[in-house]
Amino acid sequence: MSKETNSKELDAELFISSSLRVGVYLSAVVIAIGLILLFVTGRSGYQTDQFPTTVGEVLSGTIYLKPSAITSLGLLLLIATPVFRVAASVLLFLFEKDYLYTVITLIVLCILIISFMLGKAV
Repeated sequence: MSKETNSKELDAELFISSSLRVGVYLSAVVIAIGLILLFVTGRSGYQTDQFPTTVGEVLSGTIYLKPSAITSLGLLLLIATPVFRVAASVLLFLFEKDYLYTVITLIVLCILIISFMLGKAV
């Protein structure tokens, strides 16, 4: 392997690791903001037995600064972080012309997306 190839691989690994780190930090900050709002206001922004259960409800509640929705947004960001990593890996493998790993990673990404679409709260 040449130095240029090693440099590209290192750049790709750094991008992936930094995207994971940023995703976790961002989700932690958003969750902390939601918890701070909850403690300051003493209300979740919803009725006692209600909370946002869909992405649309979370985004709508976040616009209105509802603490429970903001906390849920942080959790959604945390869940989305590894999914983003898998999607980024697909592009990186494709860029490196490593078609076997591209296909394998695409299959993993499809499984993740299908599991999110099929998974429902009871």
